[in-house]
Amino acid sequence: MTTFLPKYLADDVRDARLSARQKRSRLRVRIGQKAYPVIDMKPSGFTVAAKDAPHLRGLVDIYDGAIHLFQCLIVASDETDGHMMYEFKRMTAVHADAPVDFARDPLAPVALLGKQG
Repeated sequence: MTTFLPKYLADDVRDARLSARQKRSRLRVRIGQKAYPVIDMKPSGFTVAAKDAPHLRGLVDIYDGAIHLFQCLIVASDETDGHMMYEFKRMTAVHADAPVDFARDPLAPVALLGKQG
């Protein structure tokens, strides 16, 4: 029995695996109004399908579904096997609350209750 696959079959298998990984991933990288599915994300960068994304560069946002996770400065790193790899120059987590310039008292009241009567 042979383990050799013709090129067209090997390409179809690779494309099917790539498509399945994209569908499983909820992560998206967004630049402007366009969003691209993230195949793999590591602390140093992330991977996108080469056929989907152009050579992205600059400021992008990373979302998990509708949740904004990071704002990143990226540069295209490498293209191998149908994947485009990007490296982070800067990755900043997005917070829902604005930063404060003072220490909060942990015993301070959370809200004020009005008079009832």
